[in-house]
Amino acid sequence: MEDDLILVTKNDVPIGTMEKLLAHQLGKLHRAFSVFIFNKNGELLIQQRAFHKYHSAGQWANSCCSHPKPNEDTLKAAQRRLQEELGFTTELNHVGSLIYHAKVSGGLIEHEYDHLFIGYYDADFEPNADEVVATRWINIHQLNHEVNTSSEQFTPWLKKILEKYPLLKFS
Repeated sequence: MEDDLILVTKNDVPIGTMEKLLAHQLGKLHRAFSVFIFNKNGELLIQQRAFHKYHSAGQWANSCCSHPKPNEDTLKAAQRRLQEELGFTTELNHVGSLIYHAKVSGGLIEHEYDHLFIGYYDADFEPNADEVVATRWINIHQLNHEVNTSSEQFTPWLKKILEKYPLLKFS
């Protein structure tokens, strides 16, 4: 149950749960979230995923991303994972969502109803080394340039989000 995902319809209505690895093997649509943390300079915090992750290991992603647990509020899950991965909390606001389908490493499929959250943070923090290899702050224009020139270094979901929101202006 700890690693179960919330399966949803295209309208984000829960229809059951499934073990995380199986859901990714079968490409089942499930609820997820992506957090985008900006600093006072308007730069986005991105993280390089740990090398032992079962997919997209070592790739750069948005500030924090994961899945809510069954019966867990998505905003609360995003705040929980922000603390677990990056070691800080901040106010988060839901700014949009998208559905995407993408093949990831290991023959797995991400098919997510992805809730997008935005927050702001400017203090020091200590990432969890079990989750994150590195972090950096980056200007959105520079991020788009790097994604366009070194696509394989970035997670499929970050690329899909940038396709829909190239300047990460959510509306």
